[in-house]
Amino acid sequence: MADRPVRKTGKDKDGDITALCDDGASWSPRQKADTISDIESGTHSYHVPWKGGRTEIRVVNGPNGKYLRTDRDNTNRNNLDDLPDC
Repeated sequence: MADRPVRKTGKDKDGDITALCDDGASWSPRQKADTISDIESGTHSYHVPWKGGRTEIRVVNGPNGKYLRTDRDNTNRNNLDDLPDC
């Protein structure tokens, strides 16, 4: 299993996450459906690295289907919506 850092995200016109990215990584960009499959199958894990540590990216079952998110904490530096676009 590879542990993949995510530094950017792709977003649609509504701001929903469509892809995870890390410039220069062979796997990047990784589409949302593929990322969800990776996490659920245990093939790969994804995280947002930041100076004070890391935040895991997980799959959530929402009213409109599965989506990717980080858990809220005291910083917005690691929220997927707040990462730069890829």
